[in-house]
Amino acid sequence: MTDNSAAIPISILLAWRDVETRRWHDWFRSHPQETLFIPAGEGRMATLHGVLVHIFAVELRFAQRLVDQPVSDWSEIVPQTLDETFAVGDVARALIDGYLETADDASLDVELSFLTLTAGTVTATKRKILFNLVPHGMRHWAQVAMLLRQAGHRDQWPHDLLASSALR
Repeated sequence: MTDNSAAIPISILLAWRDVETRRWHDWFRSHPQETLFIPAGEGRMATLHGVLVHIFAVELRFAQRLVDQPVSDWSEIVPQTLDETFAVGDVARALIDGYLETADDASLDVELSFLTLTAGTVTATKRKILFNLVPHGMRHWAQVAMLLRQAGHRDQWPHDLLASSALR
């Protein structure tokens, strides 16, 4: 890998994630609660609410790893309401922001091994875990947007970074 001094810092991507998350929270607040129960798949992600819980639970568990806290068991993350669900993400983002305030190359290079739901045991640096937060959430927010459009909810905004206030 070559060094690129023009690389976009992770803080820009996290800012984009934060703008999108706030917009989604506002969107869901302004729509009937039933939108949370639009079918989305199977298992824990059978509804849109399940997808939202998954997004924020993964963020929380990754954040806990970054700050060397005990990682919450999946069974402990069971928000019931919209605000409780988004609050899980708020906790995660606060932990991540706190980690970034003191993170240096040495701490970012620390390797952790952990069991994932779909990929088995993974070993990754804290840097890789941090960078994985954005595409993980992005994939699932795109899933949410598509499922809502398919259910007739087309009152969304452009989700691309190009249309975001997170970067000039």
